[in-house]
Amino acid sequence: MGLRTLVIIISLTFYTTPNIAQSITDSNAVNLTKYKKIYHNVITTRAFFTNTSNTLKVKDRKSNQSFNLEPNKQDRIGLSLAFRSFNVSYSFAPDFISENKDNRNSKLFNLNLRTFSGQHLMQTFHLFNQKGFYIKNNEVNQYFPETKNFKIGGTTSYIFNENFSFKAISSQDEKQLKSTASFIPNITYYYSKFHLKDNSAFNNLDSSYYSLDIAFAPSYYYNYVPSKNLFLSVGISAGIGLNHSKSRGEDHLTTLLTELSFRGSANYDINNLYCGLHYSYLSLNHNADSGSQVIDNIPFFNIFVGYRFKAPKKFIKTAESINEMLKLKS
Repeated sequence: MGLRTLVIIISLTFYTTPNIAQSITDSNAVNLTKYKKIYHNVITTRAFFTNTSNTLKVKDRKSNQSFNLEPNKQDRIGLSLAFRSFNVSYSFAPDFISENKDNRNSKLFNLNLRTFSGQHLMQTFHLFNQKGFYIKNNEVNQYFPETKNFKIGGTTSYIFNENFSFKAISSQDEKQLKSTASFIPNITYYYSKFHLKDNSAFNNLDSSYYSLDIAFAPSYYYNYVPSKNLFLSVGISAGIGLNHSKSRGEDHLTTLLTELSFRGSANYDINNLYCGLHYSYLSLNHNADSGSQVIDNIPFFNIFVGYRFKAPKKFIKTAESINEMLKLKS
């Protein structure tokens, strides 16, 4: 495929953080409570490797036969830089990674964003735009280069325990100091469009499928701090909701939706140097039409190494001016 830029993301996400007046020590970290601390006036850099995709499993409810719709996957490496509400990330799919050597004109664009409001409310956003899919089962393994899948959605979450730090899991601009857990209810919603197309000499396929999911999914997370430098986290959620879907040639259908997700993280830091990994898996299960069941899977794996360093005074002054203009606390 050659070196190709897949993602250039510049996101500005503003949220209110506590007003910090005391002196800053320990690499510009300030304890919010005895359970967590925040890294303030610090630039966070990170190099990362990511593998993610959106795969569909279609199952005939009468015959119990099934097949998988798997994208021609790509592994990406990249760099990111973050300071307060400003985050820049760049990643690409290099040919020297074995997974990327036979992309066969496939495309993958994936965007993941997370924002926080206060100590409790968390919002995540996901977007997948994929082209090039394999149709696989025990008898078939055929590639459809023109087949496309688009998915957009996210999750709104409420973190009950103020001592629990989700930022220690997701962005490392906070640190969990003592082990604690939290109940986190979630509302998950996704819109998906799948277009199966093949105009080869052997096939003339042109079929579309639309789907809207919404579910309420209570979750439980536990952050475990076995030592000063090691941090482990695990979370699981199970939910129920509704799916509204439409296939070409079929009537609109509204059916029961079930959701199951898992997330595990590990992080190790020595002063300003840190490294870690994340793994998550989301599965949405529902009926697609009068005779088919769809299992919609989103796996995500990320491994990273990063470094925090004190921001120059000019950065800090500019950030404070922006916060003042937008009437945000520093």
